[in-house]
Parts: sequence; structure tokens; C-alpha cells
Amino acid sequence: MTPTDTPHTPETPDAPDASCSVHDLPNLDATLFDRPSAERFAEHLAGAGRSTHAPRILLLYGSLRERSYSKLLTLEAERLLQAMGAETRVFDPTGLPLPDGAPDTHPKVVELREAAAWSEGMVWTSPERHGAMTGILKAQIDWIPLSAGAVRPTQGKTLAVMEVSGGSQSFNAVNQMRILGRWMRMLTIPNQSSVAKAFLEFDEAGRMKPSAYYERVVDVMEELVKFTLLTRDVAPYLVDRYSERRESAEALSARVNQRSL
Repeated sequence: MTPTDTPHTPETPDAPDASCSVHDLPNLDATLFDRPSAERFAEHLAGAGRSTHAPRILLLYGSLRERSYSKLLTLEAERLLQAMGAETRVFDPTGLPLPDGAPDTHPKVVELREAAAWSEGMVWTSPERHGAMTGILKAQIDWIPLSAGAVRPTQGKTLAVMEVSGGSQSFNAVNQMRILGRWMRMLTIPNQSSVAKAFLEFDEAGRMKPSAYYERVVDVMEELVKFTLLTRDVAPYLVDRYSERRESAEALSARVNQRSL
């Protein structure tokens, strides 16, 4: 190549027009379409106001054993949350009937649902049993309805997941709980805890010993509190969906038309 030669650069297709507007999207209902922006978040936050109360965290665990390591881990997490300024409740699953095995007026079901409604975030901790979370933990989630009338008790709330194992470290239970959290429309934080050989990690008084496992629990609780503070006042906007706004509008139209018949 001589000094006057220039390398050949293939022509690239024109970049797509970045100025596409709602008018170019004929399948959309323009009256229900939202364009997220920092200003929209600020507007929602201004309307909702900034909460000043302590973050409210509900903790669930998945074992009824007298020395339950999922319970001990839950209680350790509760201490950390309280030290970080959160208000906490731990639900005792003892006496909770199986889903559909009792009416939803059962006292333990009422207690669980009231706690779920009260909370702004949750911690789910389960032993791993036969490669999965326990039925005791799953039963608690199954008693929390995805919707109750016009209210979705868990939608937009934060979630941290943890598990304990009797053997080597595993992640089957936390992975399952993440799926459940998504199904319950919760904001599951990125971090998680899995404590292997849990029987070695707690002293006779039930307190967790210093270890990398303990430090991970601190990390998870810190992250949960931060995500809860960050999202709780804008959660309704974060989970506001175009499809549901459209469905609501259509339902309203149907009701109005029905009354006009």
C-alpha cells in the first residue's frame, strides 16, 4: 500500500431512526402508552411522598424442627435487619394448615396474610430437602394470594432468598425461591445466601459463628434494606404495566356499556 492509498471500509447500513414515535407503532393505544423517564419517576415520587418510617421486613422460614437451622439463620438475619434500622416480623409456620386444607379465615392464614400486606420486603429461608425447598416454606407462599380484589399483596415488594444445607453447598432451593418471587411479582435482589453444613455454623446458643457465610448474610441483608429504601415509594410505578392499563380500560368500557343497555 502506497502512502496515498487508504484502506477500504465497507459501507454500513444506515442506523435505525432513533426518533421513532408512538405514531409509528399502530398496535399501541397511544392514550395508555408510557414513556419512562427520570421526570416521570420524580412526578410519581412527588405525588407519593418520601417515606420516613423504618423499612418493614417479613421473614419466613421452612422448618418445624426444634433446632431448625433455617429458623436460626432467619433469626440471625432479623438481628442484622434490626441493627440496620428495619422493623421486622418473623412468621412462625407452626399450625399453618396446608393450602386448601382450611378456609382462609383460619387464624394462622389471617396472620400470615396480614403480615404480608404490612411488609415492604421479605426474606425467605428454606432448608434444601431432596434437592428442593421444603413444603413448609412453599405452603406459606401458596397461602399468600397473587391478588386479593384489586390489591396484589406482594407485587413490587423486595425479596431476599437464603437456604441451609446439611451437606455441601447447593443453590437448588434459592433458585426455586427466585422463580416463586418472580411469579409473585416481587423485586428479588441480586445477592443470596447458601449456608453449607449448617450444623457446623451455629453455636449451642443458636448464634451464627463468624465465617464467610455469616459475612454473606450481612451483605444480603444490607442489600435488601438498600433496595427496599430505593424502591418502596416508586414500586407502584415500577410495576405499572401497559397490558394491565389496557385491560383495565377495556373492563371499564365494558362496565359502562353494560350499564347503558
